[in-house]
Amino acid sequence: MLALTPVVDVILLVITSVDLYRGAIATTAHALAAVYIGISIAFGKSMIQWADEKFQHYFSQASVAKTKRYGMEYARHYAKSWFKHLFAFVIGVGMLLAMIYFVNDSARTEALSGIMQLWTVVLGIDLVIAISYFLWPRKSKSTSS
Repeated sequence: MLALTPVVDVILLVITSVDLYRGAIATTAHALAAVYIGISIAFGKSMIQWADEKFQHYFSQASVAKTKRYGMEYARHYAKSWFKHLFAFVIGVGMLLAMIYFVNDSARTEALSGIMQLWTVVLGIDLVIAISYFLWPRKSKSTSS
């Protein structure tokens, strides 16, 4: 099932594009399709790995080694995650811009532009958080007392 994720992404993109082509006014659902595809491509492998580990832990009683990160190791890990977020943003915004160009009617694509602006703010906040971990490294609970 998880191997079919790219197929589901393509089907979602085609359905969204056809709906807009037929004259529908773009809604948040149309915009979220592009956001979903961007996130699915950028974070898909790590999300599937996380889900697989959880499944193994809950159903096969396998012990999952939990690695807690602190300090600069945590900051670097979070920064890598931010770059994945940036990659998802580039893919999703690219699709949103393509839909806006394809429809060519700003009144019908207002929701797409709104989601792009919101996602830009979220990406900026995530960057500030990532930088903050380099300035104020995360400490373990045993050393923060």
